[in-house]
Amino acid sequence: MKLVHWALMMLLTQSAQAGPNQEAVIRLQVASIDASVADTVRQNQSMGVDERQWVEQMDKALVKQMTGNKALFERLHTQRLRRELLRTIYYEAKRAGLEPDLVLSVIRGESNFRKYAISSAGARGYMQVMPFWANIVGERSTDLFNVRTNLRLGCAILRAYLDQEKGDLSRALARYNGSADDSTYSNYIYASWVN
Repeated sequence: MKLVHWALMMLLTQSAQAGPNQEAVIRLQVASIDASVADTVRQNQSMGVDERQWVEQMDKALVKQMTGNKALFERLHTQRLRRELLRTIYYEAKRAGLEPDLVLSVIRGESNFRKYAISSAGARGYMQVMPFWANIVGERSTDLFNVRTNLRLGCAILRAYLDQEKGDLSRALARYNGSADDSTYSNYIYASWVN
């Protein structure tokens, strides 16, 4: 474990000396994924008060949205499935220094909660991560359908874009969507975030 910690510190030091390297930062953020347990519930970890309240509030909001949306109901019909997803969203968002509500809005906008969504451009999963990102961090592109892998990589990418844009959320969201000079996507995500 000390060797891994030392290697991570060396990589961070080298990245800091060489200037910001977006791919190296994302690679480090994703490095701790254990694919063998990535889709399993963290059953032995208890939720904190903030996480519990957020999960309960968002679960109620999703149930309300499902009443008028048959496709969403079919994807998220069980409470266990919804809550596992919401816990993972909360964890990965906080891990990347993002608001869980923002990540939830990105998921709603990108895939409408379709785990196996594939865009016309080839982006995959809940957060619609492009396969080239998986290659950059050493994951197989099929791993992008793994919940934890997809969310961790999506959150790391969004965090990197937010840092690159010096905290400008609108520009970071546009970059995430591949529409850097268009605010339409950012406005759509923002509207979903505040509702």
